[in-house]
Amino acid sequence: MKGSIVLVALLFLSASPVVAGEAAFSPAEQRIAWARKAIEANPKDHQAYNELAMAFARRARETSDTAFYDRAGEALKESFLIAPGNFEGRKTRVWVLLGRHEFAQALEEARKLNRDAPDDLMVYGFLVDANAELGNYREAEEAAQWMLDLRPGNIPGLTRAAYLRELFGDIDGAVELLDTAYRRTPPTETEDRAWLLTHVAHLRLSIGKMDEAEKLLDAALALFPGYHYALANRAKVRTAQRRYPEAVELLQKRYRAAPHPENLFVLAEALELAGRGKESKAAFTEFEKKARQEMNGADNANRELIFFYTDHAQRPDEALRIARVEIARRRDVHTLDACAWALSATGSHAEARRQIETALAVGVLDAKILYHAAVITFRTNDRKAALRHLQRSLELNPSSEVADSARKMLARLQRTGEKRKRT
Repeated sequence: MKGSIVLVALLFLSASPVVAGEAAFSPAEQRIAWARKAIEANPKDHQAYNELAMAFARRARETSDTAFYDRAGEALKESFLIAPGNFEGRKTRVWVLLGRHEFAQALEEARKLNRDAPDDLMVYGFLVDANAELGNYREAEEAAQWMLDLRPGNIPGLTRAAYLRELFGDIDGAVELLDTAYRRTPPTETEDRAWLLTHVAHLRLSIGKMDEAEKLLDAALALFPGYHYALANRAKVRTAQRRYPEAVELLQKRYRAAPHPENLFVLAEALELAGRGKESKAAFTEFEKKARQEMNGADNANRELIFFYTDHAQRPDEALRIARVEIARRRDVHTLDACAWALSATGSHAEARRQIETALAVGVLDAKILYHAAVITFRTNDRKAALRHLQRSLELNPSSEVADSARKMLARLQRTGEKRKRT
């Protein structure tokens, strides 16, 4: 099974190339049109409004335009006016809450739905999503297992189980599940298939398999031209290849399509790598302004702000302040990592180590998190642990964004170790 999705991608490219602009409407746009026609035919059909809301939510994922979640909310209001508290409308509302990153509220609503209908497959999917984003991994795993027990091999269950396997460090297992999901997804669901290809590309890239990742991204962009997720991952490939101007171009295209602060942060870093210091500084300034405007919202760029203040602006105290706010909301591995990095930057190395070790205990295999763990453990005077984390980071992905820093640190620690032996 390993690597088979790459072959599928290559076969797709050779057999059915798609030219940008060839497809008239995306799957979500088609669903929006169908739902509107159903409403025109019967304005009192509450389910048609539910379908319109779901179509808007799907369009939000296709485009990364969060305004579509607002339109979904308006459609749901109409549904509930016609049929107060209807179950499908409540389910769609949870989907929208997840899209808006209101994970705690989504979890509360999903639990209520689960009590009302303990055999509903997608409600378990919502429980997986909300719990995973909040860092409740055991609960997420239990819900994912329920999905697969209720209907073995179902696509939503496979994709969620794959995400958890990724978090638990089973990269090959995650790829196998996504491969199966891809094969079972109808060819007409072009965005779903592009998402699956893109996520497998992300997984291959995370372990340094750049050639495989690039082929998968080619297929994803052929299926869904201009897809923002695929553009972001192709930029990662170009950065790993040190083709920084091309990475900048891709990230600029992505930011034009999805002008969110977190996307601007990545673009600013790419501009810096490309030697375009003045533009990078301007982009970081604009990022900080935009990110701070949404700091208190559920859908925010607080993790990026934390890294901005630690790695670029030299304001570790502000990074830690934001980290403590964010860690009170969610304790997923990526938030734990950002918080640990901010703690260590302010000199709270022992607390930082506890946070980063909590993240690593989940099983996550991420070169950047492992590098952070190396720096933090070294600052707690544990040279042996630092060496171990550095070696794992480089073995996992020798082309990661932190690989150069990890190599320099590893060489330095090895040199000092040799000096100690001689003395």
